[in-house]
Amino acid sequence: MQDDQSERVKPVLLYLASEDWAFVSHRLPMARAARDSGFDVHIATNVTAHADTIRKEGFTLHPIPFRRGAFSPLSALETIKAIRGVQQRISPEITHHSGLQCCVLGSIAAFGARTRQINALTGLGYAFTSRSLGARASKLVITPLLKLLLNRNTGVTLVQNPDDRSALEALGISPRSIALIPGSGVDTDQLTSIPEQDGPVTVGFAGRLLTDKGIRALVAAHEILQTRGLNTRLLIAGEPDSANPASVSLQEAQQWNTRPGITWLGHVDDITSLWRDSHIAALPSHREGLPKSLLEAAACGRPLIATDAPGCREIAIPGKTGLLVPIEDPQALADAIGELAMSRELRMRYGAAARQLVVEKMSAQAIGAAIVALYEDQLQRPR
Repeated sequence: MQDDQSERVKPVLLYLASEDWAFVSHRLPMARAARDSGFDVHIATNVTAHADTIRKEGFTLHPIPFRRGAFSPLSALETIKAIRGVQQRISPEITHHSGLQCCVLGSIAAFGARTRQINALTGLGYAFTSRSLGARASKLVITPLLKLLLNRNTGVTLVQNPDDRSALEALGISPRSIALIPGSGVDTDQLTSIPEQDGPVTVGFAGRLLTDKGIRALVAAHEILQTRGLNTRLLIAGEPDSANPASVSLQEAQQWNTRPGITWLGHVDDITSLWRDSHIAALPSHREGLPKSLLEAAACGRPLIATDAPGCREIAIPGKTGLLVPIEDPQALADAIGELAMSRELRMRYGAAARQLVVEKMSAQAIGAAIVALYEDQLQRPR
């Protein structure tokens, strides 16, 4: 047990993430900003391969069991117990729950605790994006649970776009308990504008290989362009997600490599290499919080193609940073790719505007300042 809070030099901030890679990929800029502003940062997560990365940042790591995918009451109870144990040991002033699963399990674990909570919903997840019977059943269970957990006076719900804010309000979440910060921040000093490579116009995709991310629609759009005789290429960075019912299979992903003009890269550590080799960034997703892949592509000066869907339209702005198409419309997607493929001037103009937007409003510096201000506001509230 830590010393009495009145004797602390730094306020303790606990991040709860389902996977260590997800924390490193999506929450690192926020955690760095908090650390640099004087917080003692702790991370509770399922540890696989990123423990050293987390500890090298000066954060304290707490391994806990998380099981994504099919719901298991037994595993949920095990996770809740582990989270509760961490909370009791370090008694954080603030706990930042990252993602729907962490918001639910972390909020349950925090019943009776004095910690202030940031419930960060980075998009509303499979239960809200899929139209399957299972997803609809899950939504019926999750909706009243969210109303119970997110309307408590111990915290605030954090969203990344206005559509998600409106959706939560429609579910019955009080507008007074919702805050909006656009994304998690990208390092615009490390990710800089990259000149186009010579060769065929190449479309890049980065993300989990899910139907909900639009990957099948993108592959279909590429094949439409091939039939039109347009010599474009498609680079796909990402892996199937066996814990998500909307995932493509490994066999399907491998089969893409046999099709003309398509290269499936699998996981890519250096995302800059993907955007260096791509002329256009595409993410025809069904719904996002604020898509990191498009933010990174924009930072590299790439024009964007996305669906007219929550989260996507906050960064892919028609006539400014890129083009929007309807969800699951390969024909429209092919038309948009073709339009940008035929005009280098349009790609340059949209790419420059995309980078400017990210630098001004969605950089690690801008988002870090916003999240620290939110944390400090929470510190002022009674626990």
